[in-house]
Amino acid sequence: MFFSNVIKKTTLVISILILTLTTTLTTFTASAKGDLTKQTPIEIKVILGDKNNAMMFSPSTIEFETGKLYKLILENQGPVKHYFSSDGLSQSVLTRKVQVNDASGTAIAEIKGTIREIEVYPGFQAQWWFVPVKAGTFHDLSCSIKGHTEMGMKGTIIIK
Repeated sequence: MFFSNVIKKTTLVISILILTLTTTLTTFTASAKGDLTKQTPIEIKVILGDKNNAMMFSPSTIEFETGKLYKLILENQGPVKHYFSSDGLSQSVLTRKVQVNDASGTAIAEIKGTIREIEVYPGFQAQWWFVPVKAGTFHDLSCSIKGHTEMGMKGTIIIK
């Protein structure tokens, strides 16, 4: 009788361990399918200024979704330099890199780490590759050059 109970309890423990292991392996396999390093980035282009020196971001409202890889292309079409600055965005994303391109679009530099703002010179572009990890609406998109925000260079970032 004693050995019969031990065998039943041992069988129960082994069954629970097998079930737990199966569930863990299934979860691990499912999470591998969401490998962010394998995602094709979603491209969003934002124009900074224009040829007539308008102080604007176009579009002025930019939307992202958490968990997706983005390549935010910042292109300065104006005659003066501009900044793309948003504390809300910078605190809500994991940056993969910022890529700096020459006039032909060839990459000439990459910056890694936390990004607070990006300066783009006239006629050039920069690419910010990131994954949003925190949802929110941020009304703090601006160009931090004196007077640019007051002349209309501001916007909103929405992360869903």
